[in-house]
Amino acid sequence: MRAMGIACAMQASSLSSLGRDDRTNRQISLLLAIGFVGLAGATGTAYLVQRVSEGNSQLVAHTLNVQAALAAFNSANERAETARRGYLLAARDEFKARMAEAQQQREGLLGRIEELTRDNPRQQERLHDLRQIVAELDALQDQSVTGIVGVREALATDFGTDRAVVLTRAVRDKIREMIMAEQDLLVQRQDQQATTIFRFNLLLVLTALLVVALSATTLTLIRRNLADLRASRGELRQLNDELEDLVDLRTEALRRANAEIQRFAYIVSHDLRAPLVNIMGFTAELETAREAIHRFAARLEIDHPGTIDKDTRLAIEEDLPEAIGFIRSSTRKMDRLINSILKLSREGRRTLTPEPIDLAAMVRGILDTVRHRADETGTSFSVGPLPAVVTDRLALEQILSNLIENALKYLEPGRPGEIHVTGAELAGRTVVSVRDNGRGIAAKDHERVFELFRRSGAQDQPGEGIGLAHVRALAHRLGGTVTVESALGEGSTFHLSLPHVWQPGDSHA
Repeated sequence: MRAMGIACAMQASSLSSLGRDDRTNRQISLLLAIGFVGLAGATGTAYLVQRVSEGNSQLVAHTLNVQAALAAFNSANERAETARRGYLLAARDEFKARMAEAQQQREGLLGRIEELTRDNPRQQERLHDLRQIVAELDALQDQSVTGIVGVREALATDFGTDRAVVLTRAVRDKIREMIMAEQDLLVQRQDQQATTIFRFNLLLVLTALLVVALSATTLTLIRRNLADLRASRGELRQLNDELEDLVDLRTEALRRANAEIQRFAYIVSHDLRAPLVNIMGFTAELETAREAIHRFAARLEIDHPGTIDKDTRLAIEEDLPEAIGFIRSSTRKMDRLINSILKLSREGRRTLTPEPIDLAAMVRGILDTVRHRADETGTSFSVGPLPAVVTDRLALEQILSNLIENALKYLEPGRPGEIHVTGAELAGRTVVSVRDNGRGIAAKDHERVFELFRRSGAQDQPGEGIGLAHVRALAHRLGGTVTVESALGEGSTFHLSLPHVWQPGDSHA
């Protein structure tokens, strides 16, 4: 603020000296007017380009919506045909209900596609053809489950000549044709958008060049009347440079933090969560289908012993359940990872509130919550004198809980556990140390254990490699650091260093 005040004072003095040379003032006024007109024109043009870009973006989004509706329709159509075939193989009401549900969804999606493609006559023609195919396919699918004597049996004997199969393929081909047409439109619209963005960037460059040229000329003129201010201007420049460096550092830190939060949010909400939900859903459907196949195979074995060979039975009874089990365990693990990332993201956005904290009382409370686990493993605790600190209560409690729980988790088998929590005041900071006699950490992994999703040593304990990364992130937000001293087989000591009194703005980038 002091540097900014000096800058304002120096600029005011400079402007007053310009009155000594009317010609220079007129030249400067003319250049400023030209710059103003140029900037006004650039601003208007930028507004128009932005509007065009928004229009292109809406067209691109519209095309993507059409493609999504076509893909959903194709999926519903495939489900209807799958349910029909399931009913032909095993006349169960649940297959009939699934087929009816898929047919209903298919009809609704046809209406959605018609609404989205009203602006595209060529797609409307394709949609008309698709409706005719679907109408015939509906009739055939309904006929397949009517129970008319001989109809279902005849269809079940040969799917290859089944008219519904041919129509399903025709629907698939028509959908593919419509999707490719939308893809062509998407490419065109993306090209238009890229062109618009290029023009916008070109406009920015030209505007910047204009500003630079006008600024350079104006500064050259101003220098004729500022000889008496050169000394003070050097001091002002130095102060401004220091201020700008500080602002740049803070701005870059905020940019990195915001970019990281946005990246996590995007991955979780779009790239990870959506496909994971789909995998979970289709795994459930796959399990249901496997059970239906198993029951059908069991009935077939009873009615026609020896029909199913050994490899097929093994695949139905062992291979498929094992594969589905692997899929389920993997999706559960990914779900835990996503939830952990969301937790980190939420913690990064939470507003911290400093307050006086009794560290000894907090540590005793944490130890009480893990007392039953300590009793099971024969672990003893000791708590030394701990200094007072002013910081965010929830963040500090999460840090110490993670460190104590890790010490309890990674004990050396066959050795009674010992965990010591001590504190000290060093160089104006509060240092809390958590020491154990557990399995220890190799020297090469001292920094690695603080990285996200990274763990060291034997992976015989549950966890995703997030705890210590979370600890370090919280410590940095509190203006502190976390370090480790450890050796394999000798235990570990984690040191948490915090300012005695934390204030907003003390956080590390």
